[in-house]
Amino acid sequence: MRVIVKTGTSSITNVRGELDRVALGKLCTEVADARAMGHVVALVCSGAIAAGMPALGLEQRPTDIRTLQAIAAVGQPRLAAELGALLGEHDLVAGQILLDPYDFGQRTQYLHARATLERLFELGVVPIVNENDTVADDEIRYGDNDRLAALVANLVSADLLVLLTDTAGLFTADPRLDQGASLIEEITAVDEALEAVAGGRGTERGSGGMASKLAAAKIASWSGVRAVIAAADEPGVLAGALAGDAVGTVVQPHAERLSSRKLWIAFARHSSGSIVVDDGARRALVSQGRSLLAAGVREVRGTFDVDDAVEVLGLDGRAFAKGLVRYTSVALEAAAGRRSGELAEGAPQEVVHRDDLVVLP
Repeated sequence: MRVIVKTGTSSITNVRGELDRVALGKLCTEVADARAMGHVVALVCSGAIAAGMPALGLEQRPTDIRTLQAIAAVGQPRLAAELGALLGEHDLVAGQILLDPYDFGQRTQYLHARATLERLFELGVVPIVNENDTVADDEIRYGDNDRLAALVANLVSADLLVLLTDTAGLFTADPRLDQGASLIEEITAVDEALEAVAGGRGTERGSGGMASKLAAAKIASWSGVRAVIAAADEPGVLAGALAGDAVGTVVQPHAERLSSRKLWIAFARHSSGSIVVDDGARRALVSQGRSLLAAGVREVRGTFDVDDAVEVLGLDGRAFAKGLVRYTSVALEAAAGRRSGELAEGAPQEVVHRDDLVVLP
């Protein structure tokens, strides 16, 4: 089985924000055990910023991007060296790959990343994947490596994505606040109700949270990959997930799969604005698989440029699609409601081409 294992910062650091060698050792031992059973494993590991803070004598996480990137530059080699040494105790060789979610939208970069990972697998190497924190502003500002792990699972056609965290899985409510909260053992489809339950950000040391885990599991599901959200400190958690045991929360793969490019558009790109369309345009996009034309546009919201990601909203204000726009927001305001023959000379025929459009699950 091919598995992507992601662990968060809070699961591999202590209360002082320093790397926890015991927790890292447990993780590497379980990866080694999985390899001994014949499984192919890649590790997506957060913690570059947390690893760099103690080295620089910092006790509180700064908020400005330049400092965070500098800390990540210090912490990333320390994290990789620690993991490499611990895997080496099991006669395993680690190889580091730094990726950015936007790499998945460029076909050439996508193929290069996949080829490198495949070759590392062939050589028996355990890839250690991380977001390139030193240059990825969006990663440091908005999320952590959960989303990246799900995209990597799609990239290498993984069978399983294991998201290790500091709780036993997704609960019906926040177990830190509600003693009556119970573990959700299986999810067949991620909906708005579950996303509301997942809530927001997690611990101070980490940048994700259960909402981030659930979003990653949703991406994996639409890639045809089974996902497990479970506690990093549970004994034998990886072996249990591989065996299909009752471990954490299991998110089952969806019957329909999105392509890697459409996964990138739907889940990896931040929306710069939104477009409100009429009912006819909505039917054409949802039921007929057509491109969005200017004639169906009723309102433009926000400011965006050509090739930015935008949400497509119905007249009810709810987003039902997302795509890469071929107009700037200013140009689209001028073209909105016009038929193709009424557009200015040289203006694109499609506002969002169907190849760049995803009807949101």
